[in-house]
Amino acid sequence: MLFYPESFKVSTPTDFEIEIKRDFNAPRPLVFDAFTKPELVKRWLLGPDGWTMPVCQIDLRVGGRYRYVWRKESTGKEMGMGGVFREVVRPGKLVATEKFDDSWYAGEAVDTTVFEDRGGITKVKLTVLYESKEARDTATRSGMERGMVAGYNRLEQVLASFSANG
Repeated sequence: MLFYPESFKVSTPTDFEIEIKRDFNAPRPLVFDAFTKPELVKRWLLGPDGWTMPVCQIDLRVGGRYRYVWRKESTGKEMGMGGVFREVVRPGKLVATEKFDDSWYAGEAVDTTVFEDRGGITKVKLTVLYESKEARDTATRSGMERGMVAGYNRLEQVLASFSANG
């Protein structure tokens, strides 16, 4: 059973966008690092249980590329995606393209992630802009929300391990 924290919210502000919000009880630079350092990303950006991330490459600069490959351990099935960073403002904002190897929606998307500090709480807002309403609707039906809540819950545990270790 997945835990949906009160701060986790998914909406569709326009016909082409999905917006995901979540608060984390950690400093903004640490949350930014958790989204941009491969050794941290591999610990939480896994979606539902049973998946690993054998490939996590991040060249964190404008024009730099990233590449993720997930593997479902029980079947060996892999899912890959990647893109290019368009904007990198440490620790406040990331903008990157997103394209899956075997895409389940047409075209590519643009992800904008904003990290806002609110007195020790970091508010993360991810806006995914698709090329069409059909692509957005396909993504909405994909189970993406469940995967994201599972990943963000895992991220909360990763961040908590830093405060526990000083």
